[in-house]
Amino acid sequence: MKKTVFCAVAFVVFAFAMLGAVQKPYAQQIPRFNPDTVLTFKLEQDAVVKVGKAGLDVEDFIHQIVTDTSFYEAFRLMKKYHFTAENQIYTYNKKNKITGSIKRKLQHSPAGQHLKILEERSSGNLRKKNGDYQLKTLDLFDHLFMGAYQSGYSPNTNTGAKPESKNDGYKEKLKTLIFSPGRPVKGIPLISGKTEIFTPNMRQYYDYAFAKGMYLDSIPVYRFKVTVKPDLGSWTEDGIMIKELTTIFDQRNFQILGRYIDMKLNNLAFDFDVQMNIEMSYFNEELLPTKVSYQGNWNVPFKKEERASFLVLHKNYRL
Repeated sequence: MKKTVFCAVAFVVFAFAMLGAVQKPYAQQIPRFNPDTVLTFKLEQDAVVKVGKAGLDVEDFIHQIVTDTSFYEAFRLMKKYHFTAENQIYTYNKKNKITGSIKRKLQHSPAGQHLKILEERSSGNLRKKNGDYQLKTLDLFDHLFMGAYQSGYSPNTNTGAKPESKNDGYKEKLKTLIFSPGRPVKGIPLISGKTEIFTPNMRQYYDYAFAKGMYLDSIPVYRFKVTVKPDLGSWTEDGIMIKELTTIFDQRNFQILGRYIDMKLNNLAFDFDVQMNIEMSYFNEELLPTKVSYQGNWNVPFKKEERASFLVLHKNYRL
């Protein structure tokens, strides 16, 4: 049961985190080595963004976040392209010292042999005697990324197929979260009702802030930042899973280019502390993923504590 709950929660939190966004100037909450050192967003310090009738409307941003499907489409469309992927994965001990790492350079092709591993180096004790990873986080990483690299593009996706196992069902919920952020996801133990942060009841716990900036030194963007109010009681704050959700919008067309998410929860079943970013860029007028970074700690009773980070970079897209 503990293993099932862990897998379920891990899939959902990982999935919701996959809504994440442009890192910097957001500080990593976990104080340890951060493989992501690339600054892609610059905040205009003196920029004043009007809200309400004279300017931007909070409801417009929320509607776009809840209905947006561009992240799902980006990870599907990338399979049409040749591209290079660089993956860095790190594991840590309780003192946040690096205990293991995997570094890969891969080539994806849309046809034929989809995945070619150009380079791969690893260090530390990452696997069990049977060859499985020591950490479920690494299993989930390979499911999300290595699985995608080994497949080609399909214009149609079969959403009606019945999952073959509980884990397959959780993976489908993972895809639902990516496809429909901000909506409830039923059937996940202990956190099913904690992902829907824009309901009238949940809005009372959050502050909204707007800013302007530049993305990749060339794209004017809005930053819409949703954070837990600082004056909440500890009992209320501890029950709120999503501490921050920051979204970057292209000013020219209101397209979402990236998100950052910070999630923390501690109860009798588990505790976790996760921050994650996703970024996208335009290629041939299509949005495709360019960077994903993750920092996360997991602790489930009677299981080994998991501490890991990763950085994924996609480069050189071409048809």
